[in-house]
Amino acid sequence: MASLHRTRNDLGENIRKASVNVLNGTLTDMIDLTNAVRMAHWTMKGPNFIGLHEMLEQFYNELFATADEVAERLVQLGGTPDGTSQIVAEKSRLAPYSQQTTYTLDHVKELADRFANLGKSVREGIDSTDDAGDADTADLLTGLSRDLDKKLWMLEAHLQEK
Repeated sequence: MASLHRTRNDLGENIRKASVNVLNGTLTDMIDLTNAVRMAHWTMKGPNFIGLHEMLEQFYNELFATADEVAERLVQLGGTPDGTSQIVAEKSRLAPYSQQTTYTLDHVKELADRFANLGKSVREGIDSTDDAGDADTADLLTGLSRDLDKKLWMLEAHLQEK
């Protein structure tokens, strides 16, 4: 990790480094997930198209706004966001999203897997930042965790069988 920028933030350097590391991992995954949701929104075809199309548009707009909050928290702590396309492609922990997927429920399954994976890593980040002594970052991640769980539930509802 690069050195931190100077700040008057009273959290210790080790705390800030730990949080910046967690936040950058979260940010790259969120940008990747936002792009996957956008890809699904653009290319899906099949049952419940309009409902899913509209839901996914809301999802990627909300993910984009939350990614902005994550990046801004990272900068507040003296970090530099890993937000370029090249860095996201290199560092994302999510599975690559297939450009060949078009069927609505295939998209829903693929996205549900990614929301679940990001939710898991965010919860790990909550523990890491809380243990490090950064309650504010843990709080930000807790809100993100709740939002990811809600979106996962909405996706999984489409996959429910009799």
